[in-house]
Amino acid sequence: MSAQTHYLAVFTSDKTGPKWRAWRAMSEAEQAETARLGVAAVAAWEEAHRDSIVFQGGPLGPTKRIDDDGAVSDVVNLLTVFMVVRADSHEAATRLFENHPHMNPFPCDGVEVMPVLG
Repeated sequence: MSAQTHYLAVFTSDKTGPKWRAWRAMSEAEQAETARLGVAAVAAWEEAHRDSIVFQGGPLGPTKRIDDDGAVSDVVNLLTVFMVVRADSHEAATRLFENHPHMNPFPCDGVEVMPVLG
């Protein structure tokens, strides 16, 4: 692709996985200090990539699902944070998130990146 395209990036986190177990094992003070450092690191990442960020997005809360019969239910998924970026290719958009602070020090375990079509 030669023209820049928009990509949706969704951070994932298994709240039953090892990263969350380690997070929960920290004291409140350790969590607060880690969060303080993490927020500063995210801000620095956003500043370094500001030209690529189309929509900053944010954290995602509890999920409800409606099915084709109209039934509404609470569901649990891995989706935790989202944002929209622009890049020259799908690979380049994905590589923007290498070493992102949401994965260290925060307990996200990956970022799923997909082109926004249309």
